[in-house]
Amino acid sequence: MDNQVVIFDHPLISHKISILRDVNTGSKQFRELVEEIAMLMGYEALRDLPTEYVEVKTPITTTKSKMITGKKVAIVPILRAGLGMVEGILALIPTAKVGHIGLYRDEETLEPQEYYCKLPNDIANSIVIILDPMLATGGSAVAAVDFLKARGCKNIKFMSLIAAPEGIKKLTSSHPDIQLYCGCIDEKLNENGYIVPGLGDAGDRIFGTK
Repeated sequence: MDNQVVIFDHPLISHKISILRDVNTGSKQFRELVEEIAMLMGYEALRDLPTEYVEVKTPITTTKSKMITGKKVAIVPILRAGLGMVEGILALIPTAKVGHIGLYRDEETLEPQEYYCKLPNDIANSIVIILDPMLATGGSAVAAVDFLKARGCKNIKFMSLIAAPEGIKKLTSSHPDIQLYCGCIDEKLNENGYIVPGLGDAGDRIFGTK
């Protein structure tokens, strides 16, 4: 993979994703794991946040110390499964604003269609992190980036727990200027567009629906 795509090779992330895959993992534990993995991935995805030195008075003396500055951060989950990752990122950046994008696949054209989009007013000036646990065909991911770019966003990152090679190729070729972070890359998509070996439908497993 090139520098546009970051694949995590960390024992904690690998371990937690293995538990996610298990068909016997219940919704409560699944939700907790999705949040935890998002937090671990967010630590690296936010490595390039701008900082500046500020003056801090310690119990001993006064010193110059780094603090985050510059652009604001906006989190944009793709409904509904992306909601499971939000709290993990907010734990790292409690002041981040949260937008939402809802997409569905048109049964005739198979293209993603927007049914809901609510974004912070100043999102164009923010570092935007799109969240979706699964990057399968890449259709929804590309559409979400399209919507954000249409609203003036220029600094966009995409985070997924599991990605298929087909989705990575589609997203990176359609938007070579965004950064993609994946917990791991799986083998392929099956005939129904599900990631193999995958973990099933992330939305159903997060919210306990079938």
